[in-house]
Amino acid sequence: MQRFFDILFSGLALLVLSPLLLPVMLILRLTGEGEVFFIQKRVGLGGKEFGIYKFATMLKNSPNIGPGTVTVRHDPRILPFGRFLRKTKINELPQLINIFIGDMSVVGPRPLVRKGFDAYDETSKKIITSVQPGLSGIGSLVFRNEEEILHNVDDQMDFYYKTVAPYKGQLEQWYSRNKSVFLYFKIIVVTAILVFVPDVGLVFKWFKGLPTPPPELESHLYEKK
Repeated sequence: MQRFFDILFSGLALLVLSPLLLPVMLILRLTGEGEVFFIQKRVGLGGKEFGIYKFATMLKNSPNIGPGTVTVRHDPRILPFGRFLRKTKINELPQLINIFIGDMSVVGPRPLVRKGFDAYDETSKKIITSVQPGLSGIGSLVFRNEEEILHNVDDQMDFYYKTVAPYKGQLEQWYSRNKSVFLYFKIIVVTAILVFVPDVGLVFKWFKGLPTPPPELESHLYEKK
């Protein structure tokens, strides 16, 4: 049933959003480094890797510069137009192609690069990869301002791998264990609401029983509440 809705929603979205996507593609081709899409290997269902599509928003060699695959606020690797695309989340829209062809679902655990995925413990890896990765999900909603969170800590890489990644793993496990069509639509609704009311507190109000964030992370999650 979820796959049916994935095909329906992604197909309709690609059709309806084409007047937006085509101009963005043209602007990217004529600016920055001339790249339109950025294709990156991510870990998906069953632990297998696939190529995720995004609009190109950073320097071509960005994974080998600075903090690597972790992006922070005001990251100098982000191109001028790319900053707008990331802020509005338009850079994520090409993943509708991944959804349509079956690499991803509209809702599911956020697929990570291998290095980020390896930050999960073995139990988390097994549970998370038992379901299709998604464009949005519990982890994405709670960490919608991840770049801002990392910007406000001293050792960004250490904080990510020791605090952010383990808690994100707990959230994705929660989704994997509670997966249902009802939860699928509920996450879609909350995703839309957070575009206009960016309050992470709403996530914990709408989804009861989520793992409690560790104290060292909680203040960062709620500081813009």
